[in-house]
Amino acid sequence: MTAVTNQTQPVARFAPGGFALHGEAAVADVSGALWLADHGALVVSDLHFEKGSAYAKRGVMLPPYDTAATLARLADVVARYAPRMIVALGDSFHDGGGAARMGEADRAALRGLQAGRDWIWISGNHDPEPPIELGGACAGEMRLGALTLRHEPQAGAAPGEVAGHLHPVARVVSPAGSLRRRCFASDGARCILPAFGAFAGGLNICDAAFAPLFSRAPVVAHVLGRTRIYSVPIMRCLGD
Repeated sequence: MTAVTNQTQPVARFAPGGFALHGEAAVADVSGALWLADHGALVVSDLHFEKGSAYAKRGVMLPPYDTAATLARLADVVARYAPRMIVALGDSFHDGGGAARMGEADRAALRGLQAGRDWIWISGNHDPEPPIELGGACAGEMRLGALTLRHEPQAGAAPGEVAGHLHPVARVVSPAGSLRRRCFASDGARCILPAFGAFAGGLNICDAAFAPLFSRAPVVAHVLGRTRIYSVPIMRCLGD
């Protein structure tokens, strides 16, 4: 990988949600999507379409509207940024049969989001062979400028890595008490995105699974609030 000088700036220099990522400008959107303005790219991870129907097949009844809810949230973000490209960072479907179970209304909504822009499916552990029959292109990983986009983060130094898979959440203390919310995790060299899917769970960023990924300080949790992002040093986050 080509070495790129890191130009990370203190979080306070940026508007809420904005930060430098291995020399690239990035915005952690309150929806859980990452906006890379210089590339016109909107990145989302772990959509887990059709998780509800996957559970129903096993006799666990969940509301069957998770795919529609996830697509509607994504449509709101797309309307705000008008991206030239959307990258889905893997685990876009909860299992290999998810695409076949997707209803026609949801397929139409997906086609609407794909219209007039590039759509890239990155393969994940839940969907190693993304459904190209639903449009878009597939890749194991991809490069955007100084960044490498993949599903599973690699242990050790991986400057410029943008990944998902771990579903980071942060537990923080606020005037309202202790809150547990989805978050982005970044040290300015790499970024782990929160799960975007309506039914996706989360792993506390204080969990040992995150320790091999961040060797720099400070590590910041960009926490999803109701209307904005709150950037909190990980040292102020609580374990579960």
